[in-house]
Formats: sequence, C-alpha cells, structure tokens
Amino acid sequence: MQPKALVAAAMLAGLMTAGAGAGAAQAATFSVHVLSDRADVLSGGDALVTVGLPRTVSASSVKMTLGGGDVTSQFAMRPNGSYEGLLTGMQIGANVLRAEAPGGLVSQVTLTDHATGGPVIAGPQIQPWVCKNAGAVDAQCNAPTTYAYQYKSSISGKLEAYDPSNPPSDVATTTTDNGQTVPFIIRIETGYQDRDQYQIAVLFQPGKPWEAWAPQPQFDHKLLITHGASCGIDHQSGTAPNVTTDTVGVPGTTGTSGSPTTALGRGFAVMSTALDNAGHNCSVVTEAESLIMAKEHLIEQYGTLRYTIGTGCSGGSLVQQQVGNAYPGIYQGILPQCSFQDAWSNAQEISDYHLTRRYFENPSSWGAGILWNPAQIAAVEGHPNYGNTVIFDTVYWEALANPSGGCAGVTSAELYNPQTNPAGVRCTLADYMVNVLGQRPEKLWGPVEKQLGHGFAGLPVDNVGVQYGLQGLKEGTITPAQFIDINSKIGGADIDLKAQSQRFVANEPALKNSYVSGAVNEANNLKSVAIIDLRGPDPGAFHDAYRTWSMRARLERAEGRFPLNHVIWFGEAPLIGDPNYTTEGLLAMDRWLSAVEADSRSMTLEEKVAADRPADVRDKCSNVEGVEQVSVPGVGPVCQLPAAQTRFSTPRVISGEDIATDKQKCQLRALVQSDYYPLQFTAEQWAVLQKAYPTGVCDFSKPGVSQRGTVPWQTYQSDAGGSAVIYGGRPLGRAPANSGEGWSGASFAGWLK
Repeated sequence: MQPKALVAAAMLAGLMTAGAGAGAAQAATFSVHVLSDRADVLSGGDALVTVGLPRTVSASSVKMTLGGGDVTSQFAMRPNGSYEGLLTGMQIGANVLRAEAPGGLVSQVTLTDHATGGPVIAGPQIQPWVCKNAGAVDAQCNAPTTYAYQYKSSISGKLEAYDPSNPPSDVATTTTDNGQTVPFIIRIETGYQDRDQYQIAVLFQPGKPWEAWAPQPQFDHKLLITHGASCGIDHQSGTAPNVTTDTVGVPGTTGTSGSPTTALGRGFAVMSTALDNAGHNCSVVTEAESLIMAKEHLIEQYGTLRYTIGTGCSGGSLVQQQVGNAYPGIYQGILPQCSFQDAWSNAQEISDYHLTRRYFENPSSWGAGILWNPAQIAAVEGHPNYGNTVIFDTVYWEALANPSGGCAGVTSAELYNPQTNPAGVRCTLADYMVNVLGQRPEKLWGPVEKQLGHGFAGLPVDNVGVQYGLQGLKEGTITPAQFIDINSKIGGADIDLKAQSQRFVANEPALKNSYVSGAVNEANNLKSVAIIDLRGPDPGAFHDAYRTWSMRARLERAEGRFPLNHVIWFGEAPLIGDPNYTTEGLLAMDRWLSAVEADSRSMTLEEKVAADRPADVRDKCSNVEGVEQVSVPGVGPVCQLPAAQTRFSTPRVISGEDIATDKQKCQLRALVQSDYYPLQFTAEQWAVLQKAYPTGVCDFSKPGVSQRGTVPWQTYQSDAGGSAVIYGGRPLGRAPANSGEGWSGASFAGWLK
C-alpha cells in the first residue's frame, strides 16, 4: 500500500492536469492549447481546445475564429475552471484557430486535420480493403457509433448485459481509486476510425451527463489499452480486442478477475482498436496511427488523461514495445507478456527456421556420410524442441512471406501470381508495409518488376556470412563435415520467396528503413517508459523466452547502463509466467506511474521513471531451469540467463550474434582458419567453406549494416489526404507548441519534446 501522502499527491497531480485542464495551468499567458492530440495529426474534424486566460481577461471578451469564421459559441468557462471547447467544423488540411482579446492579445495555432477514415501518418492505404461491418456507410468503413451496457453481478461476480430501461436488482458496487463508490455498470462504445473498429469502455452512470471538461466523477483519467495476438496482414476490417477481458486465455486473466475489469472497477477507461491487434495488422505505423486517432477521440469525449498503460501477450507485447519506441507518448507504461520485441527482428529467426527445416528435412541433399541426430539439430536451431522450429515456420513463413499465399480480404482473382497476375496483391508483410520499407531500386528488379515498371517492397532480411551451428561446432556437438555441409547448402530465397541456392541479401533502403521506422525496435525511445515484462518458460511453442532478455539487452545498450525502467517477472506457468500476472502487473504499474506523477523534482522523465519505481517492483524469478537470479551492484537482484544456456537461443545467437538479435545484416570479416583453432579442416573442406563464404563471415562484434536508432514520430505521407507517399518516411519532430497536453499529466510531458 502506498503512503497516504503519496496517494494524495498523485491524486492532486491528476486533478491538476485532468480536472483543471492545461488551460488553467497556462493561465498566466493568453494562449491556445490543443489538448486532444498533436496539432499536426488531428482527425475527424474536431479537437478539444482550451485557452489560457490571464486574470485580466474575461472569458466574455474572447473571440475565437476558425479560418476566419466565428466559433466563439463553441467555447465557454467550464466546470473544470478552463475556457474550453470541443472545436468542430475543421476541414481536411491546415486550419488556423485564432483567439483574440481586448488589448491586442492574440494567440493562434495551426490545426492539421485528417479524415475519420484515415490516413493520418501511414500514407496511402493498402488496397483492396473490405468493410466487414454491416453498418458501413462508405468505402472507409465509417459507421454510426453504438453503445452497449454491462454490469457486474453481485451474485455471480460475472459481467452480464445491462438494460438501462429495466435495471437488474443484483448490480454490484465498486470503489474507484479516486474514492467514488458507484454501481459497477460499464458502457462500451464501438465506432470506426481509420477504416476499422475501436472500442472504449468506462464505468458509467446511465442517465447522467458526461463531457470532456465535466466527466462523471468515477473516471480517474487513466487509460488501459488492450491488444490482440499473433502477426497478420488482413485487407479487411476486423473486431477490436476485448475491452473487458485480457488476450491471454488462461484461468485468472479472463472475465471479471482479469486486468481490464480490474482497471474498469478502479475508474480507468479501457480502449482497443482492431488495428492494434497485430494478428490483424502487423504494421507498426498503422498500429500507431489507429491508437493516435482513438486516443484523440477518447480525450475529446471523455476527458484528458493522466497516463496510459498497455497490456497484452504475444502480438500484444509486440505492439506495445515497437509502437512505444516508434511513437513515444502513446504509452507511459507497458505490460508485455509472452514477449516479442517487434515484427521484423524476429524475421531473421523465421527465415532461419525455414531454411534449416528445408535442409534438415531433406536428407537426400546431405553430403556423403552426413547424418544428423536431434541433439545436433538442436545445436544449430538453438532450441531443444524441434517442434518450436516447425510451428514458427508453419505459422508465419506462409502467412507473412509467400506473396501468393493469400490474405483475408483478397480474392483469388486479386491475388498476385508472377505468370498470370503479376500486378495482383502480394500477401507479404513487406508489401503490406511498402510505405515504411520502400520499393526496391531498379538495379535489383527481377523480370516481373521490370514488366510492371516498379519494384516490389524491399526485404530487410539477410543471412550472408551467417555461420549456422558455429557454437555447436566449437563445443564439439556437430562435426566440421556437418558444419560445412549445412552452410554450403543453406541458401535463401528470391523476392517471391522461392528457394534459391544464393543466400538472402537485404535490400536497401528497406534495411535502413526497418531501423529508422522502429519496425526493428532499437529501444532507444523507451527510456522514459515504465516496463514490466511478464514471462514464463518456453515449452517450444515459438514464444521463445530469450526475447525478454533481448529487450533488456537493447535497453541496456540504448541507456548505457542497467535499464532501471525494465522489470522482469519470470514465473513457472509456460509463456505467461503466472495467471495472476496481468492483474498484479497492472496494479504495480499503476503505483509506479502514480509515484512518477507525484514527483515534482526538477528531473527528466527518464530519471523519474528510474527513481520512482516502487521498491517491491523489481525482478523476480521462479526456480526454472535456464534462469537464475544474480545480484548487480547498485541495482539488486535481477533475472539473468546463463551465457551457455541454449534453450532460449536462436540460430543467429548460435552463429555468434548477441542476445539483442537485432543485427539484420552483419558486417563481414575475412574467413581465416585460425578462428576455428583447435579444429582442423581438410584442404577439400576448407575449399568448400571458402566457396560458401566468398565475401567473408559475420563479424558480430560490430554494429549491423545500416543499424541505427529509431527516429520517433515518422510520417509516410506528404499531405493531409494521404494521397502521396514518402517511402521510408520523414520525422514529424517534436509536437507543435501547446498541443498534445491532454495525452498525459505534466510529469509525463517529456514525450512532447
């Protein structure tokens, strides 16, 4: 339990931001503030705006104009003490909002509006796109907003449908963390933005008003975002992840005992978007875009926020970590579970598994006298369970890499075929993200690209110089003959992902863009985000546990020290650690962020997140083989992986890459025999090895080729309509002055810079 003083300070800080509004905080100056979003990425024709009024200026004397038209009637002194309004009537593109007061006082801001159906930052939208919602009124899937009600039964403890016109007699009550005791009734709003569904759930008292400047008192101005699972590339609208249950289908994390219902009972809003479900949409930029739009809408309708927490397993962890790094400010804290760092650095593991499977499962291709036993195969794969390789390859290679494999929303007649339909839709993650990765340059074009007159999306995947099984060779698990055989035959694939004897060669500028965009998560913008990683052992179901330590390694490199904003909870339940972790993690994260919120010291947000972590929120490890707890001076007990442990490894780590596993293409060094001492190769073997590595082998002691930090807040369109693409993107830079302040409390405002 927090000390009462800390609780009071946290509530006061939240009320200063969420209740009084940014306008009150800026009352010393006459200034216009856009609360609901950055002024350059607004959508839907509206924005929550406040005007700071010095004491010498009366609200009745202020005139507000939008593009020259009088909009003063949309503003008034509100119950929160601010001169505020929900501005409507903006046009797509630039809109100048101007405030004037006697004495020559003038303040104005340029608001850049985008269509409700998007895009905002992602550039031209993928086509075709099928609206699956029956109420769609146009090709952008826009539809009327609907509301549904549920309540928690005081008898069963479960959520049931609630009819405001015929209320049941068994409605439970809840006391929120701001001290309000109310009936446990929730309202779920369902709407459409960015061509897809969003949902927002809040504790709600039917029949009572709710406006952004006067929300119902049980709202504590905190937000939990739920996410889906997997990684997919649908071309159709879908369903937003559930806002009353978690995405982990195990006892203790669903229904009324899971973290979303816990959050709702404490007064949080809970939000999700279909496009934040990575299994439906695995593109970092559209994941972020949907959350930007939904968060803006939530603030405009429900009120400003103190902080936002993300939760979700597998693909849900992927979205939190890659979006949190690429678009800082969307989350202040995240709870990744069954963790994936991002989509594209895992592509090296997927491609390696596909290639090693192709070799191991085709014994007729092995050299004379070459045989492989399970232990030797594991010494190449980095995992003792070969099923892990099969599942990962089967699930994701065909789904994300085969351009003719099909994807939801694309008919067989629309699908790419290099012979019969070369201009068809290519169902690959790369082509789905062509705005981000860019097209292949003309010098790389194959016959179909030449026929079409443009390149396909570039591939940031490479295995040139990779020495498969190197660790197993040095340890004596595999023989020199086996090492040479697999590395001389591993091969790669062409742009259509058809097998070829040559290895993968990463395309530029896709390789560089994968880093700049955050598609490969370098963690360099996560320093101010509080992270509790919820992890369990890997049973061989492609949720390899090494990824948690991969993120820690990336954070350590980015921060230049042991990352004090990163906590690992490692439990015994496979993948998830513990059935109660989602809820326990939410409560711990809430305490952590409340402490940061209450910290008025003159420190950076990064410093506060590190300093204000509660003492009991730290690494904890169960007695699971492969994980041990060690003590780090100045830090205390932390979870570590023994260096020799292979069960949490990958083919690349076995080949010499470090646990960060983010060198998409390695720099090369000369192939020399002394590197393998005391192993000896025959002259014939050495000749084969030289042929396999004509340009050298990986030097993993150096950064990867084109490896660099993620540039935050990239946009891939040059106009508000999104009709023109900027391949590879350009940075929006810091948020325009006096905008985005409603996304979080003043203590978390570092993301605006």
